[in-house]
Amino acid sequence: MSKAHRGTGIRSEVNHGRGKCPRCGNENVKVLYEKEIDGNNVKICKVCNATLKNIAKKEARKLKAESASAQA
Repeated sequence: MSKAHRGTGIRSEVNHGRGKCPRCGNENVKVLYEKEIDGNNVKICKVCNATLKNIAKKEARKLKAESASAQA
């Protein structure tokens, strides 16, 4: 089957969504994920997006464990 519609969402972006990630500094990577960093909405790469999600998940687990131990 044809894959003609792959990437149609980023074709309208500047440089087809490629640029320099402001968080890690990698150049010519797809910067598609909008996140708020230091009060500014910036577009970051896939790796940085996953890293931030993992950090948030670990913090949530830590808070949950602390609240459970405080209740006991």
